[in-house]
Amino acid sequence: MQDRKATVSTRYGESLTAGVLASPAAERNKEPILAVLRRLLPPAGTVLEIASGTGQHVMHFAGALPDLTWQPSDPDPDLRAAIRARQEATPLENVRLPLTLDVLDMQWPIARVDAILCINMIHIAPWAAAQALFAHSGQLLADGSLLILYGPFKRGGAHTAPSNEAFDASLRSRNPDWGVRDLDSVSLLAQGHGFQFADLVEMPANNLIAVFRKAAG
Repeated sequence: MQDRKATVSTRYGESLTAGVLASPAAERNKEPILAVLRRLLPPAGTVLEIASGTGQHVMHFAGALPDLTWQPSDPDPDLRAAIRARQEATPLENVRLPLTLDVLDMQWPIARVDAILCINMIHIAPWAAAQALFAHSGQLLADGSLLILYGPFKRGGAHTAPSNEAFDASLRSRNPDWGVRDLDSVSLLAQGHGFQFADLVEMPANNLIAVFRKAAG
């Protein structure tokens, strides 16, 4: 168990206290993302976060938006333990215990939510993960609800910055099925699963928030 936690710490940041992990990138981007979520999310309801990682995002958002119920999830047992440790350190009544959820699973362990948030996942995963994300989200969300993605994207087949191009090359050297996704391809995938492209917000460090709305019918 200790070896696995050391691996997780290497990927996401230094351990703050026993079992509580912190990602420097998540610490930097949590407030800019929150500023966008304030205008996008409904005033009440349940928000499912896919691949919650260290739990920094979900806990920050839940503290700032207490009228929403937040459901973290992650396929990694060590990260789910890190989320629980963070919840114990800063208890919030509107954050549920993290779900064991891999987007590639045939069935997700939740029936209905009011919005879905996925931060920095589809590029550090095979394309099948993006396909599964939209397929399941289309089943969980009611008409008009949002699926919100954050991360680096290509636009028109081209990288938006040299740093993103270098990051893409690094990802593909680690796993050829990974890589920065083209926004046009993601939008076409979304359309095939009943979503309409709703908004695009430029974020710091050459990232984007891409918003997709579940279409009626």
